[in-house]
Amino acid sequence: MFGEYVYDHSPALYSDFILINDSEGLNSRTDYIHAFAVHGFEIVEYKDDLSFRIEYEKNLKCGKGKIAVLNEKKAYIPYDILQRLSIYVVSLHTLFPKLNSDVLQHKSIMDLDLLTMVISNNYENLLRREETEQYFDTIVYSKSNLSAYFSERFKTILSTLNAIPSYKDWYRIAEEKALIDRYSIQYGLNIDTQRINALFQDYVMKSFGTLSTKNDEDTPVLVSRTMEYMHEHSDKFVIVVMDGMSEFDWNIISESFGGIEYEQSAMFAMIPSTTSISRQCLLSGKFPSQLWEPWIQSKEKAEFTACAKALGYTDSQIGYARGYDAEFNAFVKCGAVIINDVDDLVHAQPQGRLGMYNDISVLADEKKLRHLVERLLSNGFDVYITADHGNTQCTGIGKYVGAGVDVETKSHRMLVLKDFADKGKLKDRFGLVEYPKYYLPKEYEYLICDAGASLDVSGEQVMTHGGMTIDEVVVPFIKIKAEKTNG
Repeated sequence: MFGEYVYDHSPALYSDFILINDSEGLNSRTDYIHAFAVHGFEIVEYKDDLSFRIEYEKNLKCGKGKIAVLNEKKAYIPYDILQRLSIYVVSLHTLFPKLNSDVLQHKSIMDLDLLTMVISNNYENLLRREETEQYFDTIVYSKSNLSAYFSERFKTILSTLNAIPSYKDWYRIAEEKALIDRYSIQYGLNIDTQRINALFQDYVMKSFGTLSTKNDEDTPVLVSRTMEYMHEHSDKFVIVVMDGMSEFDWNIISESFGGIEYEQSAMFAMIPSTTSISRQCLLSGKFPSQLWEPWIQSKEKAEFTACAKALGYTDSQIGYARGYDAEFNAFVKCGAVIINDVDDLVHAQPQGRLGMYNDISVLADEKKLRHLVERLLSNGFDVYITADHGNTQCTGIGKYVGAGVDVETKSHRMLVLKDFADKGKLKDRFGLVEYPKYYLPKEYEYLICDAGASLDVSGEQVMTHGGMTIDEVVVPFIKIKAEKTNG
């Protein structure tokens, strides 16, 4: 929405050669330039005079297509080139001249998208800070506008799912779903996003086994590649594993990270999305079938240490700790911190997603994670924040007490069976899905509840994990570089 708004206010309708001066860096926040590309413009980033001069003389001077030159660094543009360009200044003041720019600077991408939907009905000058803030509180964030806005975003997500999404598409969809779910809870909107979980489950059944072949500069893709990824991208790092933190939870927690520069991506947890499986894979660099003890966590620290040593770190360079008070000595170059707060909130949650929103909001306000990250950064560590798995809201379909492998998890979303003759009856009774044994020990059978269901008291609303919904499987992967944060 914001991208189209920027495009519609540009000289694009009468000029094919545009210089976009973006000294506020709005494109880095919103990627509005994509709208110009959609409308047929070739995008050229202006980095410096020399490189652009070469590009101009070689490809642009006699070009007949449509070109948009993006200048984000207040760079000097030679006069002869300026003569051929239609200059377009992109700033919050020029785009929204009736609103206070200082207030707008602190708004997120979502806010600007929402604002562009609403602003056409504003005919007043609201330039004072308090006027703009009141406008957002009472008009922009009204329940009707939020409902219309997020309903449209949800429809857009579903339309993209008509094609076959790639693994990267699911990262974006997971973030979008988390945003919609968060505001639906916060403002009492009636937008049910469970359809996405069902479609993601179909993707998992067909394609999860291919993810081990994917290489991505931005993310490990699978949690089992996390250690390798951090080793390749940082000389000194700590991974903070927020047990059970979903994209929904991070959307709230991230609000406490204002002023800290970070990059956000995502990756896939292992399935079943339990701590014993997925967190051990994250810390060991192994697939579940390679773990010493896949169903219990007693060897987690040993698995992490062995992985770190295999990457070339010595005993004195390896650190493993739990809790927000974690400290590492000056010799450590490869550290892990385990935080259980979110998972504890999940399993003690009597109020479903609403309760999680309230509890995670309190956790964010306490800023314990931020303070831990700041301390690690000040000690020269690159910090990575992620989760072993997420969580999802389910309705109980009846408890099951019977044979199965004893799995160290509070989850009631899955069953692990070995030499069990009545698998078919279990599937029929509870509507369980037989999961393909991607990356898992082959001597077991894996039955997982359908999206939105758990083996709890019939009709009971619970927060849980262990299944294969997008809420449980796609987790945030946050990268914070010490050099950027410490100057």
